[in-house]
Amino acid sequence: MSRKKIDIVIEKIGIFFDSKRDNPKKPKPPVIDLLIATKLSQNTTDKTSHRAYLNLKESFKSWDKVADAPIGRIKECIRVCGLTNTKAADIKKMLQKMRENYGMIDLEFLRDYPDEKVYEELLQYDGIGVKTISCVLAFSLGRDVFPVDTHVHRILNRLGIVKTNTAEQTFEKAKDLIPGEKKVKFHTDLIKFGRNICKSQNPLCNICFIYKECEFEEKVIHRKKPVSLEMNQNNFIILENI
Repeated sequence: MSRKKIDIVIEKIGIFFDSKRDNPKKPKPPVIDLLIATKLSQNTTDKTSHRAYLNLKESFKSWDKVADAPIGRIKECIRVCGLTNTKAADIKKMLQKMRENYGMIDLEFLRDYPDEKVYEELLQYDGIGVKTISCVLAFSLGRDVFPVDTHVHRILNRLGIVKTNTAEQTFEKAKDLIPGEKKVKFHTDLIKFGRNICKSQNPLCNICFIYKECEFEEKVIHRKKPVSLEMNQNNFIILENI
């Protein structure tokens, strides 16, 4: 797909979801808060992970208290978002290790680090990968980074922007294709687009506004299905609400 077509796709999706660049005056959330929220959002919905995040904040008041809490109490707070045992153990261990490493549970020093050093620093913690760190860079540190989840990976391949087999490969390819200042909002717009229209199963090609630009081989089949004007309107994204 040419750069011109990429720009057209970005513009059309942005218009449909009334996408605007973040207000630069809006304070960015603390790095540790965003990291925990992103960790909780792994393999679950944004609404349930947001509930789990709020449960932790309301129950413990500080991340130090989470680090010192019995694992059972942490599990109870985050049970709503699934993978409870793994997430609770990873979060508690991570917070304790941060306190050992830095003398406190605070990651604001990362704001002075270049992107690659942020990746290097956070990859030492269990359950924290490139996608999670990319979200921290984009939504807390205000960097022009393009996180790739399953929605983004699927849609970019259907559109023909990339031809990759994994989300990790898509991340590497897309970071040089998507204009820097548009990366973060295009990421969130693609998530909304994937939830509402370009679904994994039964995509709504019959109402898709970028049908002409799309290179999805099965789009003609889905285009012939009965017209549906109903969408989930599932546009809540946890990382925009921390």
